[in-house]
Amino acid sequence: MGEFFSNVSRYPKYLITIVLGVFTAILEPLVRRSSNPVTAVSLIGALISGLLTLGFIVRAMVFPSSVG
Repeated sequence: MGEFFSNVSRYPKYLITIVLGVFTAILEPLVRRSSNPVTAVSLIGALISGLLTLGFIVRAMVFPSSVG
Protein backbone atom coordinates (compact mmCIF):
# COMPACT_ATOMS: atom_id res chain seq x y z
CA MET A 1 0.00 0.00 0.00
CA GLY A 2 2.92 2.34 0.67
CA GLU A 3 4.16 1.83 -2.87
CA PHE A 4 0.76 2.93 -4.21
CA PHE A 5 0.92 6.27 -2.35
CA SER A 6 4.51 6.71 -3.42
CA ASN A 7 3.47 6.37 -7.07
CA VAL A 8 0.47 8.68 -6.66
CA SER A 9 2.63 11.34 -5.02
CA ARG A 10 4.81 11.49 -8.14
CA TYR A 11 2.01 12.58 -10.49
CA PRO A 12 1.90 16.25 -9.38
CA LYS A 13 5.64 16.49 -10.03
CA TYR A 14 5.15 15.14 -13.54
CA LEU A 15 2.26 17.53 -14.17
CA ILE A 16 4.26 20.56 -13.05
CA THR A 17 7.24 19.48 -15.14
CA ILE A 18 5.14 19.01 -18.26
CA VAL A 19 3.33 22.34 -17.84
CA LEU A 20 6.58 24.24 -17.27
CA GLY A 21 8.13 22.54 -20.30
CA VAL A 22 5.20 23.54 -22.51
CA PHE A 23 5.34 27.14 -21.31
CA THR A 24 9.08 27.27 -21.87
CA ALA A 25 8.73 25.86 -25.39
CA ILE A 26 6.04 28.42 -26.23
CA LEU A 27 7.61 31.48 -24.60
CA GLU A 28 11.22 31.03 -25.71
CA PRO A 29 10.63 31.85 -29.41
CA LEU A 30 8.35 34.74 -28.45
CA VAL A 31 10.99 36.28 -26.19
CA ARG A 32 13.61 36.03 -28.94
CA ARG A 33 11.30 37.84 -31.38
CA SER A 34 10.33 40.61 -28.96
CA SER A 35 13.41 42.71 -29.76
CA ASN A 36 11.49 44.33 -32.62
CA PRO A 37 9.10 46.95 -31.12
CA VAL A 38 6.28 46.18 -33.55
CA THR A 39 6.48 42.48 -32.75
CA ALA A 40 6.62 43.18 -29.02
CA VAL A 41 3.47 45.33 -29.18
CA SER A 42 1.63 42.71 -31.21
CA LEU A 43 2.68 39.96 -28.77
CA ILE A 44 1.44 42.00 -25.82
CA GLY A 45 -1.84 42.66 -27.66
CA ALA A 46 -2.27 38.97 -28.43
CA LEU A 47 -1.59 38.07 -24.79
CA ILE A 48 -4.15 40.58 -23.51
CA SER A 49 -6.68 39.44 -26.09
CA GLY A 50 -6.19 35.80 -25.15
CA LEU A 51 -6.56 36.52 -21.44
CA LEU A 52 -9.74 38.54 -22.02
CA THR A 53 -11.19 35.78 -24.19
CA LEU A 54 -10.38 33.18 -21.55
CA GLY A 55 -11.94 35.38 -18.87
CA PHE A 56 -15.15 35.85 -20.86
CA ILE A 57 -15.41 32.12 -21.53
CA VAL A 58 -14.91 31.23 -17.87
CA ARG A 59 -17.42 33.89 -16.79
CA ALA A 60 -19.98 32.55 -19.26
CA MET A 61 -19.45 29.01 -17.95
CA VAL A 62 -19.67 29.98 -14.27
CA PHE A 63 -22.48 32.57 -14.50
CA PRO A 64 -24.74 31.47 -17.36
CA SER A 65 -27.48 33.94 -18.19
CA SER A 66 -30.95 32.68 -17.46
CA VAL A 67 -33.06 32.98 -20.59
CA GLY A 68 -36.68 32.62 -19.85
